[in-house]
Amino acid sequence: YQLKLRLGYFAYYHIISGSCLVCSAASNGVMLIWDKKTTVFIKLSPDYKGKVCGLCGNFDDKANNDFTTRSGLQDNNPLNFGNSWKQSPMCPDVTEEIKPCDLKPHRKSWAEKECSIIQSEVFKICHSKVDPLPYYEACVHDACSCDSGGDCECFCSAVAAYAQECIKAEACVFWRTPDICPIFCDYYNPRNECDWHYEPCGSNITTCRMINNVSTNFTVPLLEGNKFLAT
Repeated sequence: YQLKLRLGYFAYYHIISGSCLVCSAASNGVMLIWDKKTTVFIKLSPDYKGKVCGLCGNFDDKANNDFTTRSGLQDNNPLNFGNSWKQSPMCPDVTEEIKPCDLKPHRKSWAEKECSIIQSEVFKICHSKVDPLPYYEACVHDACSCDSGGDCECFCSAVAAYAQECIKAEACVFWRTPDICPIFCDYYNPRNECDWHYEPCGSNITTCRMINNVSTNFTVPLLEGNKFLAT
């Protein structure tokens, strides 16, 4: 596929589709990974290290300076940081942080109970490698945010985000069950009969595909799901 960029430049990309995730790898060194629900990961090639800015940080492997405003100043206030990156100056500034559990107190106990899996024995092997507290708090926030139609989707995406960080830290956790964020299809695929199976930690795959004489040369990170199929 071809994508038109600014100043008349083009990037070429291809799509890698798996059971749980969809990856789009482009010739300009940008990869987007979507979980087909509420989460998008952005992976950049090393050429971009320290050369980008915005809401996702500057890709210099230093988390303490990610809140750098458009003017280049560091600000610990998330509202000031977010407001500085508004696309249009016509949009009003956000002046108050929205706390969904305060707006929907009836959901707070449910969110805390479900999200406690992150701090439970299930993820014990990962706790010493990846601090579970920020992910637990984010999970409660997201679970409170969802309406009744998206309860499991927000909760499952939040837990999956922590599981993904555990994978990167070499702590593979089998956390999904028939009762907790199940991948239903795998329960009907006998190991000795079917080629497709859910893998909680995936496998590392390097693609060196040439698209319109441009090499993508992307290393797909370890991702939850099954083996990926290039399209």
